[in-house]
Order: sequence, then structure tokens, then C-alpha cells
Amino acid sequence: MATVIELPLDTYKGPVDPDWCPGCGDFGVLRSVQTAAGRLGILPENLLIVSGIGCSSNLPGFIHAYGVHSLHGRSVPVATGAHLANTDLKVVITGGDGDGYGIGVGHLIHAMRRNLDVTYVVMDNQIYGLTTGQTSPTTSLGMKTKSTPNGNFESPLNPLALAITAGATFVARGFSGEAKQLADLIQAGIAHRGFSLIDVFSPCVTYNKVNTYPFFKERVYKLEDEGWDPSNFHKALERSFEWGDKIPLGILFQHEQPTYEDSEPAFKAGALVKQPLGLDKKIFAELIEEMI
Repeated sequence: MATVIELPLDTYKGPVDPDWCPGCGDFGVLRSVQTAAGRLGILPENLLIVSGIGCSSNLPGFIHAYGVHSLHGRSVPVATGAHLANTDLKVVITGGDGDGYGIGVGHLIHAMRRNLDVTYVVMDNQIYGLTTGQTSPTTSLGMKTKSTPNGNFESPLNPLALAITAGATFVARGFSGEAKQLADLIQAGIAHRGFSLIDVFSPCVTYNKVNTYPFFKERVYKLEDEGWDPSNFHKALERSFEWGDKIPLGILFQHEQPTYEDSEPAFKAGALVKQPLGLDKKIFAELIEEMI
């Protein structure tokens, strides 16, 4: 086993300071991603952060690593392409509940069932923050928002249950108000070989006055404090539906199985970007000329 040299937090300090609203939960998520990468000794040139659209999707601009700020709901396919081209990169997807569980949910399901070796950190504030307070896929039933002044009548999506049943092999929930545990979860998710979904309660202090820091502080508890076994599929699925006076944090489910990359013959010789094309310079130039 290779020796891991932990890197200081400043290694990942981006050239631009975050411009989220003061008190936004995304600050804690950014720091936890940086902390996790440092503990794992991932050099910035070996780390790619991919996002979609939304407040939280600005995160790649605030961290020193490769970054792609892609299209709304398209972070997963962009990350998939980058990862499959260079499997030596550690790929972390960051975004919000609207981006990931709304317009992007179709891509998410297929990435999970394929068990791609990527990590998806979703900053779930249960509201559309960037567009100033509309109902999102995880907004609670009955909640009044800018787009539902009489109360939300759509049942909220359960991202943990969806991930467990769709085939994700690492499913966890964190809270930006529990920074140490959140860094531990993201570290474990990145280190896990397979698709990791980490749903993070990241309160929107401007547009969601219901799911606040005090709301979660009064309700969340840590699964590890109960000696939880994350290997049991059926118990993990049952626990994923726990909501109300008690809400679980931690690794709900973790299972080791071959990844998509393990089964694809094209990767047997290593990362695609490091394999020879098998074309001479003349044919390569002709192909480039044709595409241009």
C-alpha cells in the first residue's frame, strides 16, 4: 500500500474567495472537500471538481484543482467523460438538489447503476437558491415558497433511498453544521472504489427559513454513535426513510463490488489518455482537419 502524505488545507485554496451569502452551508462543504482531499494526499493536478448550475455549483472556482463549471443538470455526464478518459484523476462532482435531483436525476441514476468510481457531493438546501427561492425536488410537502405560495403539494424525492436502490455502493448523509463528520464522510466517499453519493444538509440562510441550522441541530443524530452496520442493504433502505424528530447522519450504506471500469476491457492497459492512439501523424492530422 502506497504511503499517503497528508497535504495542508492551503494546498487547495483557490484564487477567488467564495461569494456565497454569509452563513451559507456551502462554506462548510467547501472546507470539508478541501480537508478530505488533503487527508488523502491528492495533489491539485490529480483532482477534478465538476459542477452544474446553482449557488453550490460555483464551488470549482473556489478550490485549487482542475474544475469544470458545466451546464444545468449535466455535471454527471461531464464528470463521467472526464473520468473515463483519465481514470487516474480523482473526480468529485459538486452541486445542489435542484441541479442533481431535478434536471440531472436521469444522468445520476445511470451513473449509480454503472457504479462509476466518482464521488458526488450534493448540497441539499431543499430550495432553489440561485433563482431566489422556488420549490426544489427535496422541498418538504406543504412548504410555502416563491413558486408555491399556498404550500408545496409535490412529494419530495428521497435521494438516499434512490441511491441505494439505483446501485450506488456508497451512500451517506452529512450536515454542514457538523464539519468534522462531514469531512470524514467526504474522505470516505472519495476513498471508496465505486459510486459515492453524499447528500449534505447545507442550509440556505436567505431563502429557506424552515430547514435552518437550528432545525437540523435539534433532529440529526450520528449513525456511528449507534454502532451502525452500513453493509445491510435492507436496513439501510429502511433507515433512509427516517425523517421527522430524528434524522440520521453518516454512512447509511457501503458495499464493495466491481466498478464499471473494472469490467471494461479498454481500461486494462491503464488510463485512456496514456494509451497510444495507434495512428500515424498523417492520419491523425487528417482526422483533426476533417473535424475542424
